[in-house]
Amino acid sequence: MAVIKTSLMDNELPSSELYRLIDTHTHFDAPVFDNDRNVQAERAYQFGVRHLVLVGYLYQHFDRLYTTQDYLNKPSANHYQLTSSTNISAASDPIVLYPQAHIALGLHPFYIEQHTETHLAKMADMLDKQRPLAIGEIGLDTFTDAMKAPENFAKQQQFFNAQLDMAVTHQLPVMLHIRKAHAEALSLLKAHSYNAKNLGGIAHSFSGGEQEAKAFVKLGFKLGVTGQVTNPNAKKLRRAIQAAVAEFGIECLVLETDCPDMTPIGCQTKAGNIGSLAVSSSPQAQRVDKEWQRAESHNRNVPANLPWVLNALSELLAVEPQVLAQQLWQNSCDALQTDWV
Repeated sequence: MAVIKTSLMDNELPSSELYRLIDTHTHFDAPVFDNDRNVQAERAYQFGVRHLVLVGYLYQHFDRLYTTQDYLNKPSANHYQLTSSTNISAASDPIVLYPQAHIALGLHPFYIEQHTETHLAKMADMLDKQRPLAIGEIGLDTFTDAMKAPENFAKQQQFFNAQLDMAVTHQLPVMLHIRKAHAEALSLLKAHSYNAKNLGGIAHSFSGGEQEAKAFVKLGFKLGVTGQVTNPNAKKLRRAIQAAVAEFGIECLVLETDCPDMTPIGCQTKAGNIGSLAVSSSPQAQRVDKEWQRAESHNRNVPANLPWVLNALSELLAVEPQVLAQQLWQNSCDALQTDWV
């Protein structure tokens, strides 16, 4: 895979070389990016990000995903999507390139009290008319006492099953959100007809232990690695990644920023935040009326931070960045059932 050169200063980067990357999980449609989405999109491309996925979590924001996708993918003025037919030399203005944006539709388990049967029905209708890249993020979450309540957890399982049914019907990969419910999620997945070995799928922002990591990979899912891996104190996560790779190879991983959450340590600038992950409390940092209200601009995660995740993973696994980047590209394509080149 070709190395991408950049005009940006090397001291802004985790290394002096950049590689083509896919950000498999973002919330780049969130209002926290409204003031500088164009700047961050251009910067992401300069830092090697060629594709990014806009991931849904509440039905009321689904339309916003498509609006953001249109903004990023439809050239205007001096913004171009680079294709084989793009005649850059003929352009009179400076060329601005953005990553290609794709959409995943899903009803997030953390917001289970807000989801309704009508939302499920409308989501199913959208799948027929506006086929997304994937279903997600979906799954189970017992992080809070409210989420553990029997009625809420039963509803989570119902919605998880219903959305897995949609994935099977439409032959789409799924993006899993599993937090403090790995055993329950594995049990549900094993009982369902969804087959990640055939349809693909990602265990987004994986947070389980070694055995759980291997169990999800064995089912056919790739493990989503975020900026958490840059934290040396995230020992459980780092051991889980190493254990999965020891058994299945680097073919079991994909990269993601989960922006604006999970800011890599090397990208944090606010005094007192170094050594912890800024805006890492997703999804409880998210609110319907004031999403990511704590994501100050200087510690808000952005797609351009993906090379820091690559660099940390390279060091953890003792695999050269270029080799790792090339395999991660293929892994992402496999997980999302695409053939991007």
